[in-house]
Amino acid sequence: MALLEISGLHAYYGKSHVLQGVDLHVNAGEIVSLLGRNGVGRSTTIKAVMGLVQSAGSVVFDGKEITGMRTHEIALQGLGYVPETRDIFPSLTVEQNLLLGQQRGKRSQWSMEDMYNMFPRLKERRNTSAGVISGGEQQMLTLCRSLIGDPKLIMIDEPTEGLAPLIVDQVAEYLDVLRQRGVAVLLVEQKLAIALDISQRLYVMGHGTIVFEGAPDDLSNAQEVRRDWLEV
Repeated sequence: MALLEISGLHAYYGKSHVLQGVDLHVNAGEIVSLLGRNGVGRSTTIKAVMGLVQSAGSVVFDGKEITGMRTHEIALQGLGYVPETRDIFPSLTVEQNLLLGQQRGKRSQWSMEDMYNMFPRLKERRNTSAGVISGGEQQMLTLCRSLIGDPKLIMIDEPTEGLAPLIVDQVAEYLDVLRQRGVAVLLVEQKLAIALDISQRLYVMGHGTIVFEGAPDDLSNAQEVRRDWLEV
């Protein structure tokens, strides 16, 4: 059984029908990338899973139907979400932001030291207000804050957008560490090369539906799909 199973998912912004029957799944311990041009519904898909937009259809996580649950209830099931906007608390320190990710009464496989080992720069900035650290550091912080809550699956929206190449490499290493530790990832990503390098499977979205599903080698050989749905 898939860890996350999305079936016939529709989503709306007012009268705008954005998702038009999305089907996809993520298995335990795998990285799955969701690709496509801007505006096709990739971010809306993971927002719908988290209960952040009006939606209809079925979303089953870890064997439980979560459609209709509130966002905080979905998070408590073990589903993490890192939005593109990062949403750090600027007046709190880096370490205080990380502590907010912990779930009360739940023992996590991830420690604060794990976060600092993955991103040593965060350790250097642990007592600094999160609002004054760089964009790359804020991205590291939001990734770690979600992870320290011990999710079974983490959905990440455009984690490499606007980052320097060195930070992009660190994010890719972070995602591989997650996979090695058994955490599944649903990654919304614009950079095809990164997605092909780290994913076990990929989906391509176009006009609110899935137009391709396959392994990285399948997409590398699917020239028409890349031309029609990915290339600018």
